[in-house]
Amino acid sequence: MSSPEIASLSWGHMKVKGCSASYKDCKVWPGGSRAWDWRETGTNHYPGVQPADLDEILRKGVQTLVIGRGMSEALQVPPSTLEYVKEQGVDVQVFQTEQAVKEYNALVGRGAKVGGVFHSTC
Repeated sequence: MSSPEIASLSWGHMKVKGCSASYKDCKVWPGGSRAWDWRETGTNHYPGVQPADLDEILRKGVQTLVIGRGMSEALQVPPSTLEYVKEQGVDVQVFQTEQAVKEYNALVGRGAKVGGVFHSTC
């Protein structure tokens, strides 16, 4: 099962190839995608992305996880979260969201088992 390409990104709006829904923030993994609702885990810009935000994707068997911190990189990624991902044997890459989408789509194009979480505003 391949990871879906991110078809478009603009402020507050993301589209994933093969999905009719659009997202403000999204999670993607081999075979699927869904909205990333920060309220599920109590995530906020600070302290930022929590391991609980990533567990769903890590359970899908990804080898690489890409995190998009927002257009202005307001979303923090604590060192403890990065360490958690690495402890699962998964490579993690963190970028400003436009760059994160480029990196993610490049990995998809190479057939990598890649997942991601992307914040599309600040």
